[in-house]
Amino acid sequence: MANELSGQRIAFMVSNEGMEQVEFTTPWQAVKDAGGTPELLAPEPGVAQAFNHLDKADAFPVDRAIADANPADYDGLMLPGGVANPDQLRTRPEAVRFARSIFDAGKPAAVICHGPWTLVEAGLVRGRTLTSWPSLQTDIRNAGGEWVDVEVQRCASGPNVLITSRKPGDLPAFCQEMVAEFGKAHKS
Repeated sequence: MANELSGQRIAFMVSNEGMEQVEFTTPWQAVKDAGGTPELLAPEPGVAQAFNHLDKADAFPVDRAIADANPADYDGLMLPGGVANPDQLRTRPEAVRFARSIFDAGKPAAVICHGPWTLVEAGLVRGRTLTSWPSLQTDIRNAGGEWVDVEVQRCASGPNVLITSRKPGDLPAFCQEMVAEFGKAHKS
C-alpha cells in the first residue's frame, strides 16, 4: 500500500460532533499508510468530536471548514458513519454541495455505515448499488438506489466510483477497496 496514493489529497467530511471514531481513524490511517494526505473537513473550524457508538471518544482538529474547501483540490471523498454524524451533515448545504461537486467531477468516494445519508440528501444514490448500516436500506431504496447486504460494495454507476461498507467489522475490506480505488483514480 505504501505510496499508492502519493500526492493525493483525500477529503474526510464529517459533522463537528458524532462521527464513529473507528470509522474515521482506520480509513484515515489507511490513506496515510498508502502515502496520501487526508484532510478533515467539518462545518465549523476547531475540532470534530468522535464517539465510540454513544460514548464520547477523542476530538480531532479540523483542517478546514467545508465552506472554505474547494472540491477541485481533492482526489477523493471519504464519509465516516456514526448515527449523529451524517444526520447532522446532511442538513448543511455546504456539505451537500461539496459531495455533489466531488461526484460531478467523477472523483471516487468511500462511505461507511450511516454515511450514505449525506448521499441520499445530495441526490447521489439513484441508479447506484450500495450497502450501509441496515437501518438505511429503506432510505436508500426510496432515493432510487439498490441496497445490498455485503461487506464492501463497489459501484461504478455514473462518472465516479462509490465504495460502501456496512459497519466497523467491514473496515479491513473497506479500506483495501477504498485505497485501491483512490489509487486507480489518481493514475487515470
